[in-house]
Amino acid sequence: MENNNKQILPPLQTGGMVHRDWTQGSIVKNLLQISWPMIVTQMLMMLGPTIDMIWVGKLGNVAVAAVGVGGSVVMLAVCLMMGLNMGTLALISRAFGGKDYETAQRAAQQAFAITAIYSITMAVIGRFFAEKIMSLVTTDPEVIRLGAIYLRIEFIGGLTIAFRMLMDIIMQASGDTMNPMWISLVYRAVHIALCPFLVFGWWVFPELGISGAAYTGIIAQGLGIVLGLMVLLSGKSHLKLSFRKFRIDMSMIWRIIRVGLPASISDVQRNLSQFFIQIFIASFGTAALAAHNIAQRLEMFCLVPAMALGMGAGVLVGQNLGAKKPERAEKSVWTAVLVIEAFIIVLCVSLFIWAKPVVHLFNDDPALEASAVVFIRISLVGFLAIGFVFVLMSSIQAAGDTVPAMIINIAGIWGISMPLAYFLPRYTDWGVDSIRWALAASIIATAVALVIYFRIGRWKKRKV
Repeated sequence: MENNNKQILPPLQTGGMVHRDWTQGSIVKNLLQISWPMIVTQMLMMLGPTIDMIWVGKLGNVAVAAVGVGGSVVMLAVCLMMGLNMGTLALISRAFGGKDYETAQRAAQQAFAITAIYSITMAVIGRFFAEKIMSLVTTDPEVIRLGAIYLRIEFIGGLTIAFRMLMDIIMQASGDTMNPMWISLVYRAVHIALCPFLVFGWWVFPELGISGAAYTGIIAQGLGIVLGLMVLLSGKSHLKLSFRKFRIDMSMIWRIIRVGLPASISDVQRNLSQFFIQIFIASFGTAALAAHNIAQRLEMFCLVPAMALGMGAGVLVGQNLGAKKPERAEKSVWTAVLVIEAFIIVLCVSLFIWAKPVVHLFNDDPALEASAVVFIRISLVGFLAIGFVFVLMSSIQAAGDTVPAMIINIAGIWGISMPLAYFLPRYTDWGVDSIRWALAASIIATAVALVIYFRIGRWKKRKV
């Protein structure tokens, strides 16, 4: 039937259960139920690269530095796609909140077209510019050589990462966080099991070194795509994807890009700053660069629950705004902040006490280990504000209000952390540690700015 020119479909079936309405009931219960599968999914996302770094760490400091630098470039490309996916999430979650399933279907279809164009572009960049990109960070010829090999494989095979991420977003935006979790469990198990065989040449497999780590990720992500398509096309998720009568819809593509591009810029410049941070740290030697990359991987892995809860809050914001319940959306956000901050306090105490044995899992070089431990402990200062950053940034973006979030992010990074990271090592005796202090200062300043903007409430009135 027709209502306000929107096709309103009956509640969709998933695994025998009627699609749950996340705009009703207990906010705390909804937040935890929608978020815990996302926590598992995000943990598994981070677990693969972390496991890769553990195995690659056995190949020496140069290999760790090469994969660390190459991996940061890959993350830069991934974050560009993640930002565009935020446009997809905003439109689908709003549509589901308002029970406008036709718009949700069209948004999902056009997101696939955007992802295809993106993947082809990244493959071309990786094929022809891998060495040049690596040489921007370091002058060590062996790090450049190994990193370029890793980077080229990751970029050419990047379509597997891009499409697998898109399928997760489509399902999560509709309120289905269980299927992405189960899919992640399967493909990540394959990744973890296969990685050492390809890196070291165990059994019948060739010894590929860091190339083996890259190929493992591509194979695992490809399996994730197959499983994701099986779920979406069969109707086992809340949104049954169909490409019948598919055509390019430039108006829908523009809506996705208009909302997602500022989020992409925000995510890309955040990771671009990490690229420059590595350049600053590289001047202190390969061991310092390797220590920084180990600390970064460990920190991202530990903060996954906070990121996932932020994403869960974003989905609730989108659906509640679509259902015309802005006050409930706001309450969902502050509930998520309280939950995350409680978790962060426990995490900070644990990491401060056990930083050294955890770092030892990656590498047993004494100098590298000591630097990584100091880096982690400095970062704990910024961690105390990270719950506000993850939740408020995700929620504002999910509401479609991505430009102010982008401006705040840019100001925090390029107005605070980058200048401090450049000048402190030159004008203080803090050495390489001062660069990590600059990162912590940026997180705290960004959190304060986001709280102020969120309280103003303009995000509640944003149209997508």
